[in-house]
Amino acid sequence: MATVAILFFATGCDNSGAEAQGSPQAPPPTEVGVVTLQPQSVDIATELPGRTTAARLAEVRPQVNGIIQKRLFTEGAEVKAGQQLYQIDPAPYQAALDTAKAELARAEAAANSARTKAARYRDLVKSRAVSQQDYDDIAATLLENEAAVASAKASIRTAQINLDYTRVNSPISGRIGRSAYTEGALVTANQTQVLATVTQLDPIYVDVTQSSSELFRLRQALNKGRIQSGETKAPVTLYVGSTEDAPYAHQGELQFSEVSVDETTGSVRLRATFPNPANDLLPGLFVRAKIDWGALENAFMVPQQAVVRRPDGSAFVWAVSPDQKVSQKTVKPERAIGDKWLVTEGVAAGDRVVVEGVQKVAPGAQVNAVAVDSEKPGDVADAGNGGPRQAQ
Repeated sequence: MATVAILFFATGCDNSGAEAQGSPQAPPPTEVGVVTLQPQSVDIATELPGRTTAARLAEVRPQVNGIIQKRLFTEGAEVKAGQQLYQIDPAPYQAALDTAKAELARAEAAANSARTKAARYRDLVKSRAVSQQDYDDIAATLLENEAAVASAKASIRTAQINLDYTRVNSPISGRIGRSAYTEGALVTANQTQVLATVTQLDPIYVDVTQSSSELFRLRQALNKGRIQSGETKAPVTLYVGSTEDAPYAHQGELQFSEVSVDETTGSVRLRATFPNPANDLLPGLFVRAKIDWGALENAFMVPQQAVVRRPDGSAFVWAVSPDQKVSQKTVKPERAIGDKWLVTEGVAAGDRVVVEGVQKVAPGAQVNAVAVDSEKPGDVADAGNGGPRQAQ
C-alpha cells in the first residue's frame, strides 16, 4: 500500500507540472495593409515622343535660264505669298516677246489679205470669172494664215510667261531661309539646287508614333463608349524636352493618323496641329506630346505594389474576404498611370486588396487587415481621427 501511494503521488506531481508548463499557442494572424477599391472616373492620356514638322515648305527654283540681277529679300525674314524674291535678267525674254508680237502682226496682215481675196473670189466663182480651183486655193491660204495668227498668239503667251518667270516670287507665306545664290549667278530652269526655302511655321505639325495595338484598343474603347470624350478632336499638350518642364503655351489637337502600319516597328504615325504665333517651335525639334483621349468611367486604380505577376505573365492580387482570409484574384492591368495600375477586369467595388505584406500571405491564410491610405504608402487610414497614422 505504501508503494502504490508513492507512485500515485509521483504521477500526480508529473501531471501538475505539465499543466503548469502549458501547451504551445497558435501564432497570431499576419498583419497586412489593404486598400478598398472603388470605381472612379480616370482620364486616359498617352504620352508619345515626336518631332515638329513644318505645315508647308516651298523650295524656290528658277523656271527660266538667266543671270540673277537682284535679290529682293532679307534672309530669315517673313515673306508673303506672291512677293518677289529674285529678278533674273529679263532682256532676252522681252526681246522674244517683241518678236512674237511682230510675228502676230505679220500673220494678221496676211490673214486679212487672204480673207478679202477669198471674199472677192467667192462672188467671182459664181459668175465663172475665176475657176473653182483658184477659189479653193485662196480659201486654203486663208486657213493657213488664220492658223499662223493662232500660232503667233500662242508664241506671245509663251514669251510673256517666260518674261514673268524672270520675276521669282514666293509661292507661300512664311519665313525664308538663306539664299544659295547672289547677284550675278547663272541659274537654269528646273535646276536641282534651290535658290531659297520658304517655311510656314504657324501652325506647325507634330508627328508622333503610337503602337498599333494600343491605338486599336483605344479606338475600340472610344467606339464602344467606354471612354467618354466631349471633343471632336483629341486635345494634345506639348512638352519641349522633359514632361517635368512647363508645357508649351498653346494646346493643339489631333488631326489624323496614317492609314497603314509600319511593318518594321508595328507603329502608326499620328499628327497633331499646334498654333505657333511667335515661331517658338522650329521644324525638326524633338518633343513629347500628351494626347488626352477622354475619361474612362467605372475604372479601378490599384496600387502597383498590390499587383503580382505569375511566371506565365498573368497578374493577380491578394484579396481579403470579410472573414479575414486571403485569396488570389486574377486581374487585367491595362496601363500604368502614376504609381497605380488601371485594372479593367478581375476586381469589383468594395474589394480589399493587400498592398503591404504581400510576401507574407498565402492562399487561405488568416490575416489582420489594416486599412492603408493608397495615396501615401505606409500610412494607415485612421477613420476615427479623420487622417492617416503611421503603420506600426
